This record gives sequence, structure tokens and C-alpha cells, in this order.
Amino acid sequence: MLTRLEVEGFKNLDRVDVRFGPFTCVAGPNGVGKSNLFDAIAFLAALADQPLVEAALAVRGGDGRRGDLRSLFRRAGGQTADTMRFAAELLIPEKGEDALGQEAVASMTFLRYELKLRFRPDRSVKSMGTLEVVSETMKHINRSEAKSKLGFAHKKSWRDSVVLGRRTSPYISTEAEGESGAVVLLHADSEGGYGGGRPRRVPAASLPRTMLSSVNNAAEHRTLVLARQEMASWTQLQLEPSALRAPDSFTAPRTIGPNGAHLPATLYELAQRAERDHAGGSDDVYAGVATRLSQLVENVKRVSVDVDEKRQLLNIAMTDRHNTEHIASALSDGTLRFLALTVMEADPKSRRLICLEEPENGMHPLRIATVIELLGDLAVDVEEPVDDDNPLRQVIINTHSPSVVACVSDAALLLARPSTGTWNGTEVSRLSIRHLAKTWRDSDQPGEPTITRGDLLAYLNPVAALANEGQEGHVGRTIRVMDREDMQMYLPLFPYQQGSPE
Repeated sequence: MLTRLEVEGFKNLDRVDVRFGPFTCVAGPNGVGKSNLFDAIAFLAALADQPLVEAALAVRGGDGRRGDLRSLFRRAGGQTADTMRFAAELLIPEKGEDALGQEAVASMTFLRYELKLRFRPDRSVKSMGTLEVVSETMKHINRSEAKSKLGFAHKKSWRDSVVLGRRTSPYISTEAEGESGAVVLLHADSEGGYGGGRPRRVPAASLPRTMLSSVNNAAEHRTLVLARQEMASWTQLQLEPSALRAPDSFTAPRTIGPNGAHLPATLYELAQRAERDHAGGSDDVYAGVATRLSQLVENVKRVSVDVDEKRQLLNIAMTDRHNTEHIASALSDGTLRFLALTVMEADPKSRRLICLEEPENGMHPLRIATVIELLGDLAVDVEEPVDDDNPLRQVIINTHSPSVVACVSDAALLLARPSTGTWNGTEVSRLSIRHLAKTWRDSDQPGEPTITRGDLLAYLNPVAALANEGQEGHVGRTIRVMDREDMQMYLPLFPYQQGSPE
């Protein structure tokens, strides 16, 4: 779970410092940089699992086709920054396994990770170069600091279930060594100890990947193994209808992919797992999914997985109230997206940060509240301790929909706005993120600008905002719907005006 993110020098993110709760909505107009915030999270996830250059080229804007890494750095006019910095505060699971099946038990579950990268040009080819580590650290956050560091309202029983352990030394640290440059140190974290022993020392500039991404042995670095797995699991969901409609083979993965692939296999696995636990368990799973889906589509009677033994394929099937069966290829895009989120909610083993862009896509405005309710339920409930029925999941969405903004809780809303600043004597465009006054971020970030009434009303009443811009009341030779005289009194917050265009 990502509780805080600081970014500087990445795309248009300049001195960005964002606190996240279990569910967070970032709203803003097109092109302001909301997606860059998601890209920063995706970059950290990739850096926890891949070499530096591969991680950079995998991120949107990394220009993998040309290999131009500089496109990820802040730009202004003809200038490009040479460094970028990230800091993340995160909660990790207490227990897990490494790639070899060795058990890992974290010595501390609340951590702060910092990473600074530099672009190192290739002197022979001006447009090419590579990335190098300037500094890297991973430290613990004490339990005594946890309440204030988390910020958002939560029960002590929940905090006590996620902030566990004790640690007295860093897991990763960086030391400067004169002209030879910085050295990154990897400290021991064996079972039954609090650190100690001689750390592994590697010159920062020679690292082909972050030190965190190189850790894979739970016996020596149990906490970092779990931290690496947590960060690498941060997922940017881009639910594609073609992937959601595709049937699965019997041997397909049993986890929904970032694009929505393997929905049938995942639902089938949940049903079979429940059936092994108790007779009739599979029917309970299908009934629960159908009940949730019926909140979006009123005509749902049953959801199941059709098993084609001959072709060894699994396919989603929905039965309506007239007992007509519809396979996935016949369902709407919005229905399939909602179904995928419903299946993720039903999976108690799904523990990860989910970033979802524009959840309103494919949804009727009157159904947006249902989608937001599902996304909120998908996130961990901080009123109850974390367990199998309340997994440590987190949801971050971005949107420019007034319907979404109107439906999210006030404490969950962040507004992304364009702003300007000065860098190296040049005016630059940057992303500014504001919260609503009288919410938990007020005490956490005193003195920071908050969302104004005008900002919020512009979102909740875009029709009035269009009128205030003085746009013409005609589209070609036709009259806009919003300018019809018989509609004026019904438009919310939109003053009735006599003599509208006819």
C-alpha cells in the first residue's frame, strides 16, 4: 500500500508530494498531468523488477522505439533535467515467500524508499544514453510515527494489524566516497536479528538496476524481498474489451492481468477453491458476483463460467431473467469492466495497489455511483483489522468526469491543476495537486492551497462553465441542447435566461 509519493524531475512532476488513503480520486482536465502521476508509480514498480533502462523504456513516454530515455526527464524550452528523484512510503505484508519458496517474515512493515537517478549521455551518440543510480535508501518508519505518517482516519486495530515489527538500522543506504562517487550499501536482515554484519557495498554508478530489484533471498533480506514484491505488484489497470471477452485455456493464469485478460480462469479458480472449502461454495461465488453485477445491469440472473471440455476452454456466461445465456463476446464494454472489478473484489488473495484511469468509460452517468461504490469496497476497510476477508488492497483512480467527482467522498478527492514555476530561469509548466478543505490532509499538509469553491463547481456543473466561457449557442446551423429555452430551468446551477437562441 502506497501512503505517500514524492516526485521531482519526472515529466512535468516538480516537487509533487501526494498522500494517499485506501481509496483516492485524482480529478483534472485533459493534458494536466494526471496520467504522469500514474506513470511515476508504474516506473517505481518496474524499477523494483527490471534493469534501469528496461524499466524506463516500459513506461509511457519512455519512447522504447527510439530508446530516448531523456523524454522521461523534466523539460523546459531547450533545457532537460539531468536527474529525477522519487520517495515512497509504503506498507508491506508481514509474511510471504521469495522466488524459491523460502518464507519471509518482515522485520518492519512500514517503510520509506528513496531513489535518485541521473541521465548519463553516450558521448558518441548525442540522443542516446543510459540511467545511473545517484543514491538509494530504504528505511523503516517507527510504529510511534505510524499514526501521523498515515494521516487518513483509521481504527487503531487496523493500524496494529498492518504496522508490525521492529528495526534499528536501514535496509539500504548510500554513502559518498569522495571523487570515486557514491556507494550503495545493502544491509543484512536475517531471521531473528535486527541487522548487523558487514553490508554489501556497490558503487552507485555501476549498478545496472536498483539495489532493491537485485534482492531475491529471503534468508538474508527478508524485508526487502517483501518490499520488492509489493512495489512490483503495483498495477495500472487498462481493461481492454478484447482481452475481457477472450476465452481462457484450461492452463491459463488464474489472476486477472492488467489489461483484463484471464477473467474466466480467475473466476473459475475462485469458484473451484470455494467448492473445495465447502459443498456449494462455487454457487456462492457465482451468486455473489451476479448480485454485485445486478447493481449495474438490472437484467442479471446468474453469472458462471462455461467449461468447454472438448476445446478445453473457459468462457464467461451471463444468464438474464428470461433465462437467455449471453457469453462474454455479447456483453457490453462497461459490463465487462465492472465484472472484472467484481471478480477482483471477490478474490481474497488479491492484495495490491490498483491504478485505474477513467473508471467512467463505458458507463452510463446514472451508474457511476455504483462503480465508485465497488471501487471503494475493493479497497481495504480501515475500520477493521486486515485478514483474509479484508485484504490490504488500495485503489487510486483518475478522472475528468463530473459524475465521478460528485460521487467520491470528500476526503478521497484530489484536484489536479496546471500551474507554472521557474526552473533554471525558464518558466515551466508543472502539476499542482490540491485537496478539499476540512479533510484529513488539512492537518497533514498545513498551509497548502486547497480546492476552491469555483474549482469544484466547475466540475459539478460543466454546463454552467461552458455558458460562462461565452461560447456560441449554435453548432453549425443547429441549436445546442443546453441553449433550448424549454431546458433552461432544469439545468442544475444554470441560470434561466430569456431569449435563448431559437
